[in-house]
Amino acid sequence: MSRNLPCSPHIHSGASISKTMRDVLIALLAPLAAGVIVFGLRALIVALVTTAAAVAAEALWCAVLRRRQTVTDGSAAVTGLLLALTLPASVPYWQAALGSVFAVLVVKCLFGGLGQNIFNPALAGRALLMLLFPSSLVRFAAPGSELPLTGPVDIVSSSTPLHDMVMPALPDASLTQMLLGTIGGCIGETSAVAILIGAAYLLVRGVIAPRIPLAYLGTVAVLTLVFSRGQDPVQWMLYSVLGGGVMLAAWFMATDYVTSPVTPAAQIVYGVAIGALTVFLRYTGLYPEGVTYAVLMMNAAVWALERALPRRRYGAAGKEARA
Repeated sequence: MSRNLPCSPHIHSGASISKTMRDVLIALLAPLAAGVIVFGLRALIVALVTTAAAVAAEALWCAVLRRRQTVTDGSAAVTGLLLALTLPASVPYWQAALGSVFAVLVVKCLFGGLGQNIFNPALAGRALLMLLFPSSLVRFAAPGSELPLTGPVDIVSSSTPLHDMVMPALPDASLTQMLLGTIGGCIGETSAVAILIGAAYLLVRGVIAPRIPLAYLGTVAVLTLVFSRGQDPVQWMLYSVLGGGVMLAAWFMATDYVTSPVTPAAQIVYGVAIGALTVFLRYTGLYPEGVTYAVLMMNAAVWALERALPRRRYGAAGKEARA
């Protein structure tokens, strides 16, 4: 007796895009909360502006092209919130909104929507803002500063640990301050503890695997220890790992499903390459940070990594196993 057998998958895990994005949003609340505590309510408004702009841009795109609305899957909200966490709290709202619109419309929608984009939208949006408005993205308010909620922000730019390390010199901030986030920097990048809380949530929920983050962080740690530019190599390594966007990118950007490899071997090479590029750009680049461009460059190489390092086929050997 014949039966109508539906197409695979025949066993469903229950996971969905909306559930995954919801988990990511929940995880991002920890670094966002730390940023609001350190930089005040303006940090929260920046996050609301970027998230709203990203959601509105995707909704408008779908409406104009008469496509099914996809804003309910949460991916646009994740893009907007991630972008906010990579920006200073003092950034003008309109610039933050512009970065979100570019990230969603150009980097995501024009490439075909979720699952088709080559580059991480949030980091691509940040790269555009760095290109157009570099002065806005390198002015960081000191922790505890009372930033105005409206109008232009006139601040005395606070030195960040990465700026100190360009000298090169070990930062004045203690490692405890680096862990807690009571330092100058971007909204969601300063508190390593908050980022790790969010990362732990994603790991427990099974949203991400540790291969890429550990390969990335391990490479940065080894290279900055071996090629230390400070008097104490161990401290130089710790400041390098905890400073800037390394921690946030390792757990939330480099692990992006769409723009990272799916095969285990390729994931490890991908993480190592991002780590090596981050250190290289920090040591030789114009700006003290190199995370954004390191991740974006490796996004473009994902297809090559997956072709060179495919998953081994079970029960096969030789060339057949790598086909």
